[in-house]
Amino acid sequence: MQTYRLMQKRDRLVEQVKDHLDFLAGSISSKGLKWEAYNLTTKVDGVTKTRHIPKDLLPVVKRMTLRHKKLKELLKDIEQTNWLLIREGEELRDYGTL
Repeated sequence: MQTYRLMQKRDRLVEQVKDHLDFLAGSISSKGLKWEAYNLTTKVDGVTKTRHIPKDLLPVVKRMTLRHKKLKELLKDIEQTNWLLIREGEELRDYGTL
């Protein structure tokens, strides 16, 4: 019964991951100039990159960076669930790329 519940949890988490694939990685910062200006800062190959965010796109970018945070949480939950399934002796070959 434990394995069945873990598989249900894993399936639910995988569906939630599919709902969070429209994401942007990075953090939003604002410039302290005479007018409002925003940047998205992220790491690319170990180098910090900054992109200007047009003011009208700020709500969309905020939503997409929040999705990235949620996606990281979901992936961590899937990893923990996969570990528990493996300990229960479940073969995950039919559920991924193994």
